[in-house]
Amino acid sequence: MTYGIIGTGAVGGYYGGRLAQAGNEVHFLLHRDYDYVCEHGLQVYSCNGDFHLQHVHAYRAATDMPQCDVVLVALKSVNETLLQSLLPPLLRPDTLVVLAQNGVGVEQDVQQWFPDVHLAAGLAFICSSKTQPGIVRHECYGSINIGNYSCPDGTKVERLVAELRRAHVEAHSVEYHEARWKKAVWNMPFNGLTVVLNTQTSKLLENPDTENLVREMMLEVVGAAQHLGVQNLDASFAEKMIETTRVMVPYSPSMKLDYDFRRPMEIHYLYQRPIEIARAAGFLMPRLAMLEAQLRFLEATRL
Repeated sequence: MTYGIIGTGAVGGYYGGRLAQAGNEVHFLLHRDYDYVCEHGLQVYSCNGDFHLQHVHAYRAATDMPQCDVVLVALKSVNETLLQSLLPPLLRPDTLVVLAQNGVGVEQDVQQWFPDVHLAAGLAFICSSKTQPGIVRHECYGSINIGNYSCPDGTKVERLVAELRRAHVEAHSVEYHEARWKKAVWNMPFNGLTVVLNTQTSKLLENPDTENLVREMMLEVVGAAQHLGVQNLDASFAEKMIETTRVMVPYSPSMKLDYDFRRPMEIHYLYQRPIEIARAAGFLMPRLAMLEAQLRFLEATRL
């Protein structure tokens, strides 16, 4: 299949790069990195093996890109409305759009803008960053779960999973709601706490008090998901996420990097929407609601 990447950063650059390295036709939309990548290519430093793409199908504007079988959206959710202009040039009637973005509720909003588009969620479990033009640093993990949201042809999702695996990416097809809420179990505690406490994931788990706070927040997410009818998610998954994080390299999640580099934080989809969805179903998330309030204070008051 042919691929389009909207958001060639830590996530889009890595997965798109892996697909291109494996011989797939991949088209990358770039912004600030465009001139650099055209001249120097795309470099990925990875714990699974470094690689360099010298000849990249790079574009400065979505209107210059071809229509694709699969579009991977790795754009920050704070820029979600840009999809209304970025997506149409890449779409065929049967294009699969995979939203590899943080949070809960992104598919619902995009589907309202594009009622006929086939959507899936892409939940990346990866430690990666891009702090220099054209250079992605993949530190550990790297799997991605694909949850079908509105694609009537499930075989296309399975084909995507197969092509990712051939590109040496651990990929799985999973139930949509399970995928979104499982990712939130990790995202909601660690992203916000590393910002408000100015720390990394490893430090949060080295201290018994903050480790317990992480666990309590994770259990709030698990409780909300169970209240909403999500299957295959219980307290044991929270413990698995804690132990998985404990053996990770010291890591600053995407929200911490956004805050440090003075970029807008993804508060809406990471906190506001899931908290509202849970509240509407009769389940409260008080610790995470407090964390959201702290993040909004920092967002509003930083110079």
